[in-house]
Amino acid sequence: MSSALTDKQATDELVKMQNFITKEATEKATEIRVKADEEYQIEKASLVRTELNAIDATYAAKFSKASLAQQIAKSTIANNTRLKILTAKEQSLEEIFTAAKDELKSLSKNKKQYVTLLTGLIEEGLFALMEKSVFIQVKKSDVAAAKEAAKEAAQNFEKAAGFAVAIKINEEALLPEDVSGGCIIVSSSGKISVNNTLDERLKLLSESALPAIRLEMFGPSSSRKFFN
Repeated sequence: MSSALTDKQATDELVKMQNFITKEATEKATEIRVKADEEYQIEKASLVRTELNAIDATYAAKFSKASLAQQIAKSTIANNTRLKILTAKEQSLEEIFTAAKDELKSLSKNKKQYVTLLTGLIEEGLFALMEKSVFIQVKKSDVAAAKEAAKEAAQNFEKAAGFAVAIKINEEALLPEDVSGGCIIVSSSGKISVNNTLDERLKLLSESALPAIRLEMFGPSSSRKFFN
């Protein structure tokens, strides 16, 4: 049978027990704190990654939008520039043909030269129709020059075609005075005509020569892949 503990022994035992409990509590607290710190760091890193990903996604979206906006802006500027260039080219061509038309109107000032020109235009119409009788339409201010030119054209035609042609100036169906010059040669039946006015010749010239004029003035088009 064990003897009872003395007061000192009992106190020592209580101190030992208290120290043990304190040590255990401290170690447990340290363990909990370390684990809590680890979990905190893990959670913190996770939150940081999440936020960084969110920021990256936001900036990626903003960058994508900015890039798209920049591409649209570039495309818009390029299109506007191309349209301005095309407009400028068309204006240049229009100015050329307007100047040419103004130049045509001045041809009649030199009577000898203009009669020679009318003679050639009438002859061309005569050979196109190949008839023995035709009418000529000119503007009122060109009637005298047309009569002189018609006489010479008839003589030249008869020599080449082998038969005579009667040419009459139709003073009842004169051309408007704003016509640059030239004439319209009409068959005796009135059903066939050859428009040899200077305005019509300039129009035909502009249509046929326009591609060559464009090429001469502006060079080959970068957008054109095929050539005639």
